[in-house]
Amino acid sequence: MQGLTPLHEAQKIVLAAAQPLAVEKVGLLDALGRVLAEDIIAPRDNPPWDNSAMDGFAVRWEDIKQEHAITKPILLKVIEEVPAGKVPAKVVGRGQAIRIMTGAPIPKGANTVVKVEDTEPSEASVRIFKEVERGANIRPQGEDVKKGDCIIAKGTQIRPAEAGMLAILAKSFVPVYQRPRVAILATGDELADLDERFDETKIVNSNSYGTAAAVQEAGGVPVLLGIAQDQPAVLKEKIKQGLNADLLVLSGGVSMGDYDFTKAVFNELGAEMHFWKLAIRPGQPLAFGKIQGKLAFGLPGNPVSSMVTFEQLVRPALLKMSGHRSYGRPVIQAVFQEKFSKRPDRRHFLRGILNRENGVLTVRTTGDQGSGILTSMVKAHCLIDVPEDVERLNPGDTVTVQLLGSNFWVC
Repeated sequence: MQGLTPLHEAQKIVLAAAQPLAVEKVGLLDALGRVLAEDIIAPRDNPPWDNSAMDGFAVRWEDIKQEHAITKPILLKVIEEVPAGKVPAKVVGRGQAIRIMTGAPIPKGANTVVKVEDTEPSEASVRIFKEVERGANIRPQGEDVKKGDCIIAKGTQIRPAEAGMLAILAKSFVPVYQRPRVAILATGDELADLDERFDETKIVNSNSYGTAAAVQEAGGVPVLLGIAQDQPAVLKEKIKQGLNADLLVLSGGVSMGDYDFTKAVFNELGAEMHFWKLAIRPGQPLAFGKIQGKLAFGLPGNPVSSMVTFEQLVRPALLKMSGHRSYGRPVIQAVFQEKFSKRPDRRHFLRGILNRENGVLTVRTTGDQGSGILTSMVKAHCLIDVPEDVERLNPGDTVTVQLLGSNFWVC
């Protein structure tokens, strides 16, 4: 536990410890972005009956089947008009037609719909100028959904398309996994909160707000605990408050300095710790374990390190707890445009800017990659993932990048 833990091992440890939360039912419009907790089985066909795909005339195909319909149109008697929402009362017989609107049920006896623009209607009859295929312009029963089919699988995130389908299936309430409540705590006497009066000896607590935003983006519910001063008793009390949530994220105090008390306090609270250091940069000092059954992360205090490590470890844990089936950001390949070198024993995550040049996706760094340069994250479209065993990158090398959010159009 004292050595550097490779990131892939740390991710396995975290995901093994994170488990989906309990299930709750929410209103359909509150379910957007949530994850289904059970398969959605269709209770009926959709469409529930054959219906018209066009405004036109429902006819017997046998009555309009002939060559040269344009020079010799077919004359049919119109016996009824059926708007959408009305059930036909009559049966289409030989030489007859029913005026029909889009979405209306197909009348008995009819097997084809002719579009209104291919006809010349009058009050009691219609001339057909075009022969169409048998069954044309009819949406058959069950074309979209068949009764008994699994339409949306458990573990699917609900997007607008899923919301629309759930409405078709009359699901006004939807079973979803609960959203993880995440207690967020910053540590350090040097920190001041946004609404405090402070002087040049203080720095603003940006980590808590950056972490809270990342929690929300991942589907969790942030619970801000404020700032814990560099006093073991204060830190212990704040951490105990955070154990009321599903997961605790603490930033700062996980290094080996004289005022870094997190390790000692975790031990006092009976924490079962899995690792304290990662073989990555930025973000080497990072703690993970369980305190009284709750997942607890100690992230670095530097803002970029905190954000990068959140992406690699905390976000996947939140996604699994929320019921997701995949936990990583989208990953693509791009052509590196700069020179870069590093030690061979750590995995690096460079902040990158993507471009498309002559159809080729390229990436360059945002500039200074210091762990305190928060603008490097503000400018970034992605994180450039440089494996442990890669010591050097040159212009033209292909690299793997993790997309951050949706601020870059890949296509």
